[in-house]
Amino acid sequence: MQSEVLEIGKNAIEEEINALKDLKQALNQNFERAVNLILNTKGKVIITGMGKSGLIGKKISATLASTGTPSFFLHPAEAIHGDLGMISKEDTIIAISNSGETPELLAIIPTIKRWGNPIIAITNNPNSKLAKESDIHLFLNVKREACPLNLAPTSSSTATLALGDALAIALLKQRGFTERDFAMFHPGGSLGKKLMKVDEIMHKDDELPLVSPETPLNETVIVMSEKGFGCAIAVDENKNIKGIITDGDLRRFIKNGGSIDNSLCRDAMTENPRSITKDMLVIEALEKMERYNITVLPVVENNKVIGLIHLHDILKSGVI
Repeated sequence: MQSEVLEIGKNAIEEEINALKDLKQALNQNFERAVNLILNTKGKVIITGMGKSGLIGKKISATLASTGTPSFFLHPAEAIHGDLGMISKEDTIIAISNSGETPELLAIIPTIKRWGNPIIAITNNPNSKLAKESDIHLFLNVKREACPLNLAPTSSSTATLALGDALAIALLKQRGFTERDFAMFHPGGSLGKKLMKVDEIMHKDDELPLVSPETPLNETVIVMSEKGFGCAIAVDENKNIKGIITDGDLRRFIKNGGSIDNSLCRDAMTENPRSITKDMLVIEALEKMERYNITVLPVVENNKVIGLIHLHDILKSGVI
């Protein structure tokens, strides 16, 4: 019994794998035309479809929107009762229908064409009304569904989703979409946090424990204590970084016979300290701390100190 069920599951997956291979074979210049059309769209990409095609369309729309292509989903049944007004003259339409004969979709196509909005159709029937009425047709080329009755949308819905992903990936590459762009659209959750930049959590201005290399060491210790970072950053009159002194530097200085009362900051500080820039990722700052076994990093710009980031800040940010 169990082996039979397992075999059914494997066969279903194999059917969908074959459907994806067939889709890949069918991909042609129309795909490139569709990508170029979307790239040149000044408005939004509006995706529409009924039933399972609509559900897949919602996912494709969400993927496009999160990767740099503004998009939303429009339900065809709602569209024919007023929601067509959501379409602007600069929008591109992607209409999804496995058969290409979905009545609700066909009902809104004439109005969209009259307005002059370009239509990209995704169907499994190049001879369908929807395919013929579209400006660009993307053929799914699905031979059969994974459903043993060849009825439930399975292979066709998988192929449609994969085609939508292919469009999104081609578009993001053509746009030069970066990790930083991705973070901007995903400020919440682990994805956004892993792409958080240093300047989003760094301390700056009056929070910084700044001293001069010539500051008496006993005064430097007071600054270290008041600011609470376990360090002080030595800078010149123009805030160019000259060194850093940490609790560890201070302990080593005293252990080697140094005197806090009769010394200057420069006597105990580490010159040319490790530093980072504000545009680096927080996760990169953490990696640098781990590599050099340190807990604090000055943030510099053109050699000038503009901030400071502590290990505690990284832990509180939720990056790890």
